[in-house]
Amino acid sequence: MSDARPPTSDVRRPTSEVRVRRRVLFSETDAAGLVHFSNFFRYLEDAEHQLWRDAGLSIHGEASPIGWPRVAASCEFHRPLRFEQEFDVIVRIAEMTKRTIAYTGEISRDGERIATGTWKIACVTRLPDGTIRSADIPANVAERLNSVEIRTSGVGPRTSDQ
Repeated sequence: MSDARPPTSDVRRPTSEVRVRRRVLFSETDAAGLVHFSNFFRYLEDAEHQLWRDAGLSIHGEASPIGWPRVAASCEFHRPLRFEQEFDVIVRIAEMTKRTIAYTGEISRDGERIATGTWKIACVTRLPDGTIRSADIPANVAERLNSVEIRTSGVGPRTSDQ
């Protein structure tokens, strides 16, 4: 018996990827001098946003009627990071359905795995009463994210620090 799923028309497996090189900031460490666990999620999210920028998109467009809440997130920690250490963050789109995008991410230093994560975002539309409802991913967004080339950016602070 095969465990392979037959291809479906609403699930695509893009190969979009981004690699971001970073350095640990002092403000990201705890009293023990280690990166606080919450920052690993920020590193992954910042790289995700870079992937969108590389595709010519913004995950939070100023006048956009849609949003992208996280509906699932997990991270496993394998080794610590310390102040001033340089590291790489790689984010890949693992799966794109009609309404969601699933990512995988890896944080590494000198070839050693530091942390791995997975998360999923859903496309939602904002209704006039302020509530949100699940929506299809716009075709132009899906096309652009599917065509992102693998890129590498240099060492720098989180984009949210700029």
